[in-house]
Amino acid sequence: MTQDPGLASWLRLALIPGLGPATLRSMLRTFGLPQQVLARKRAELAALAAPAALAALDSDEVAQAVSRALAWAGEPGHHVITLADDGFPRMLLEIADPPALLYAHGRVELLSRPALAVVGSRNATPQGESNAQALGKALSDAGLTIVSGLALGIDAAAHRGGLAGPGSTIAVLGTGIDVVYPQRNARLAAEIAESGLLLSEFPLGTAPAGQNFPRRNRLISGLARGCLVVEAALASGSLITARAAAEQGREVFAMPGSIHSPLAKGCHALIKSGAKLVESAEDVLAELSGFRASGYASTAKDMPAGADSGLLAHMGHDPVDVDSLCSRAGMSAEQVSSELLRLELDGRVAALPGGLYQRLQKERR
Repeated sequence: MTQDPGLASWLRLALIPGLGPATLRSMLRTFGLPQQVLARKRAELAALAAPAALAALDSDEVAQAVSRALAWAGEPGHHVITLADDGFPRMLLEIADPPALLYAHGRVELLSRPALAVVGSRNATPQGESNAQALGKALSDAGLTIVSGLALGIDAAAHRGGLAGPGSTIAVLGTGIDVVYPQRNARLAAEIAESGLLLSEFPLGTAPAGQNFPRRNRLISGLARGCLVVEAALASGSLITARAAAEQGREVFAMPGSIHSPLAKGCHALIKSGAKLVESAEDVLAELSGFRASGYASTAKDMPAGADSGLLAHMGHDPVDVDSLCSRAGMSAEQVSSELLRLELDGRVAALPGGLYQRLQKERR
């Protein structure tokens, strides 16, 4: 992508401390492009901007930040996309508070493709992560780009699924684009920069901070035609993304879970309030015109009846402890523990905190 020749002016305005996107957009509406804004007398700008922001406009701090951003943008695969660029994502122009500019690393053409946000708990269950990755892959195969927030758990699994299909994935960061958070996802972030897209509205070097992530969430939902929540507690930040999606006029989807699981309660609350219940990729694609599944057999409803035997037949789909399994199966604790170990090694059962176990659904091949 060819950079806007006036990029330095865009950056100079966007990097003023305390001058938010709303004020910057007001300046642009009033005076025109950034070069025209900067040509105005400070007294004229004072009607829109706070004195502290105007004082910072000509500071060394801002000048150095502009130089760093221009140097970063000059590296291969790096882009700064402004509101005036043809490459600015049209979907973000529909939201209430679009950013003035975006930092992007990777395949910027993904911003013009149809997308679905897939989000959920950082402390996901193994089954939740498996569902998110399988759904991400199926939806990517169907032509949707998977958008998420690079968090641990569901987000990371959804990104991996997206990368495995032609739709690929976009990771929207709550930090500067040159800051990887969490560090445990550093390798995944590198893979996304290579085959997908990293995206941020925050200046280079911005560290993770609590107030950044709700702002990030509005971009995750804003870039997509809909938002799917795979696992979420009632206090999960994923529900903020879902609410933003609803306010932006996007479709909201939620995957149900056990009535006993705290990580299902947020999804169940969304379904009660009108979100579409999702058991498979087909449930999502049926709501989005122009897409269809591609050779995908999804979650529990697609498993052949009678496929489970032995201890699995007594486990159900909720987390369960060893004592309960002993009672249900009429087996000793040693027998149950031995069978659970075998099933865990086979990828059919996962150990959960608190001495609980949960069976995992395998995809039908």
